[in-house]
Amino acid sequence: MPITNDSVFMPSVLTFIGIPGLEPVQCWIGILFCVMYIIAVIGNSLLLIIIKYEPSLHEPMYIFLAMLGATDIALSTSIVPKMLGIFWFHLPEIYFDACLFQMWLIHTFQGIESGVLLAMALDRYIAIRYPLRHATIFTQQLVTRIGVGVTVRPAILVIPCLLLIKCRLKLYRTKLISHTYCEHMALVKLATGNVYINKFYGLLGAFIVGGLDFIFITVSYIQIFITVFHLPQKEARLKAFNTCIPHICVFFQFYGLIGILYPIIYSHHLV
Repeated sequence: MPITNDSVFMPSVLTFIGIPGLEPVQCWIGILFCVMYIIAVIGNSLLLIIIKYEPSLHEPMYIFLAMLGATDIALSTSIVPKMLGIFWFHLPEIYFDACLFQMWLIHTFQGIESGVLLAMALDRYIAIRYPLRHATIFTQQLVTRIGVGVTVRPAILVIPCLLLIKCRLKLYRTKLISHTYCEHMALVKLATGNVYINKFYGLLGAFIVGGLDFIFITVSYIQIFITVFHLPQKEARLKAFNTCIPHICVFFQFYGLIGILYPIIYSHHLV
């Protein structure tokens, strides 16, 4: 990408465009996002309270569900308040370092959600494949280690993205971000010069977290379905399958959205 006279050296402030083409109705769109945010926060908070104070729910599946609820609150809180500031109060500016921090939060929480879904799939696999050994395999200590692992993994993997942007990308052709939040590829495309290393690592990180998790979850559920279909009694098959339905719905919702958005985002920025 050539350097022009309009290039800016390490801008201290960036500006969100919002939703291009929908500027006149962004105020009303903000109401919709606000309502969804409130519902998400209240619903997930109630879920956390119920799991915390109900001893019978202190099992791996519900602990992972609580982690998923807490991550949903954190992820939406990382995006929606600033988005509403853009839509309602005309506050589109954000400091460059604050933008990097928001990007780290968003991609980290997305990675945590993916890791928790993988942990839930493994929990169901062990519960259905080895029901008598489930309690001895998924101990409290193992659940804690899994929780730490799925949190630390994306947090560490996203850090090089920040460093590559901070250390390599010095000149920017514009300070306008065509988004309502800071996302890796949207920020990288603002820069001039060679950004292929940044794009490559972004794709690599997305595959290591989301791609591998998707593969392992798919393999886990193939094994689960094979085990369920080999159960001798119909009632046992239905009971085993019903325990997986909520997680399957969440799985398709999460990866379905990613499957739609990521090819569009990355194919656009890799041109």
